[in-house]
Amino acid sequence: MRQYAVKTISSLERGLRVLRALEEMRAASLHDLHQVTGIPKATLIRILHTCNQQGLVWQRLADGAFVASLRPQRAPYGDAEWLGELASEVLEELCERVMWPSVLTVPRLDYMETIDTNSPKAYFDEVVPVAPIGFRSHMLLGASGRAYLAFCPEREREAVLRRLREHDAPGNDYAHDPEWLRRLVATTRARGYSVRAPEYDFDGRNSIAVPVRVHDEVLGCVNVTWRRTVMSAQEAARRHLDDLRAAALRIEERITAAAPQRLGGPR
Repeated sequence: MRQYAVKTISSLERGLRVLRALEEMRAASLHDLHQVTGIPKATLIRILHTCNQQGLVWQRLADGAFVASLRPQRAPYGDAEWLGELASEVLEELCERVMWPSVLTVPRLDYMETIDTNSPKAYFDEVVPVAPIGFRSHMLLGASGRAYLAFCPEREREAVLRRLREHDAPGNDYAHDPEWLRRLVATTRARGYSVRAPEYDFDGRNSIAVPVRVHDEVLGCVNVTWRRTVMSAQEAARRHLDDLRAAALRIEERITAAAPQRLGGPR
């Protein structure tokens, strides 16, 4: 670039320093950014607020961490952080209606990974907190895994089951039972949502989940989770399934709107 005899804009420099730090750290708290950049927290808040208004930064619900936005033209289709960014506002609105917490998960090779949750904002979440970001839930026992397997393409489902059959872990024995699997898929599809397995009770909760789908590809799942002693899965579905489905649909619409050039083409 040609050298100009002008001063730089110090406020812009600080903003760019914050964005660069976020890109390097992937996610950071206000204190993290203060430590790394040396910028006072009050100034950081103004910078982050401005960047958020311009679509450059978003704040994760689960832990309040700040994350640099992924622009559609460079976000890999199905990227977990990109999906989390698009779903964040929807999860917050869902929490306001349902008041029980929800978790957003994405499929990995043989488990579902939590990438965000509105738990900190949930009214009914003071006793048993939900699993943190990065938590791995079981494909065949967790509600999210069951929703994913029921609605993903058959070849994709078989690939996951093949991997599960290779490991002798609790719950994986179901992957060897074709009739059990057939009933699970058929039942989940028929009612339009999945339910956590009764034996998968590591946190005193129960959950129902629905897939986030674009062109038959399941990019992730959204659930509603509650204390098991409060109500049955059938009652939870009666009360909250419409809101849960509406949230999944809104996330799907945001995905399609954010990256239309990535949908329906080769990937």
